[in-house]
Amino acid sequence: MIFLQQRILNIQPGKKILVLASTFPRWKNDKEPPFVFELCKRLQNNMDCTVLSPHSSRASTDEVMDRIKVIRFRYFFEKWETIAYDGGILAKLKQNKFRYFQLPLFILSEFFYTVGLLRSGSFDAIHAHWIIPQGLVAVLARKFTRKRVPILCTLHGGDLYSLDNPIFNYLKKYTLRHSDGITVVSSSMKQDVENYGVPSERIRVIPMGVDLKNTFRPLSGHHRNPHSILFAGRLVEKKGLYYLIQAMPDIIKAAPDVHLEIAGDGPEMPVLHKLATQLNLDSNIRFLGKIENRKLPELYNRNSIFVFPSIITRDGDREGFGLVLVEALGSGCAVITTDLAAMQDIVTHEVNGIVIPQKNQQAITSAVLDLLQNPAKREKLALNGRSEVLAKFDWDEIGERYSSYLFSLIEPEAPRQTT
Repeated sequence: MIFLQQRILNIQPGKKILVLASTFPRWKNDKEPPFVFELCKRLQNNMDCTVLSPHSSRASTDEVMDRIKVIRFRYFFEKWETIAYDGGILAKLKQNKFRYFQLPLFILSEFFYTVGLLRSGSFDAIHAHWIIPQGLVAVLARKFTRKRVPILCTLHGGDLYSLDNPIFNYLKKYTLRHSDGITVVSSSMKQDVENYGVPSERIRVIPMGVDLKNTFRPLSGHHRNPHSILFAGRLVEKKGLYYLIQAMPDIIKAAPDVHLEIAGDGPEMPVLHKLATQLNLDSNIRFLGKIENRKLPELYNRNSIFVFPSIITRDGDREGFGLVLVEALGSGCAVITTDLAAMQDIVTHEVNGIVIPQKNQQAITSAVLDLLQNPAKREKLALNGRSEVLAKFDWDEIGERYSSYLFSLIEPEAPRQTT
């Protein structure tokens, strides 16, 4: 294995943050979720970020992206480095059991790269996204190198609720208890982290953000189709798209002109495509595949209704925070989502969206038809939604909150931000 290149550490003065993440753009205009990259761009205003993320075929192992130093660790033959990206680690493991054999190599490689970085660079803090493997790797690498560097572990949802067995629950508890700071992306997750024995004062509720001022906003000159419904996200079980497709025949019966656009890709694609065909929906549903992030605002702006039917899966996996809901609301869509606790930070029923029970196609049908038949209600919910998310979830605000918390961990004598 080719180990760490040292030249990456030639940086400007400032607090140096090592960011560990398993989801990060592999190249310019990558279709992967960019939230870690976007957060690093905001942190970069006050700090120097070095990102360690998994390698993927055709990606560079060492580059600078928008002033952010990026190292991608190798963990297998390039052709088969397929654990991360295109749906996320958990989804990829479910899709192909062979990938479980790569998982130890993935974790070991990330560990040794992290050790190498800690030994060769005087980092002021580690920001690990997801408990396992990044949070665990950060804790073990710090212990191995005996570096006195604070660790901030950010939980995104799936890492907290999936892998629910005694071994992984022990590893989660170990990681959380040895992290100096913890952030969760929704209020509902805070209590669940406290149940692992973590004191409340060490946990902050800080979601990921969205560029609502410049990118995800109503675009002038764009026609919004009043008969168009949109879903965007990874095609994995917890998104609940299966129930939306099942509801479409009844929706079409009452509103024949309606059509559904599905933006995204993932392991559930073949199942969902087959379901749409079985229900004779091929002329009413368009599978758009993965959309470049820069094209998403236009997609939101051509649809009137955004449906995010998120569920709790059979193995307990669920959404930690519905970032696409924020994007849709910021772009002027009326939104429908389910009553998962994580969504309550974003949508209030009949105020800035519609909230329905999960796994209920009849409820989806009723909510969609209500909005299709009431354009004034659609417009009111959309206006309220744009106003509320702009105040709470714009990247400028979120970036400042993460910067403040990281500084408080680096310099404990400074006043800490409270939730």
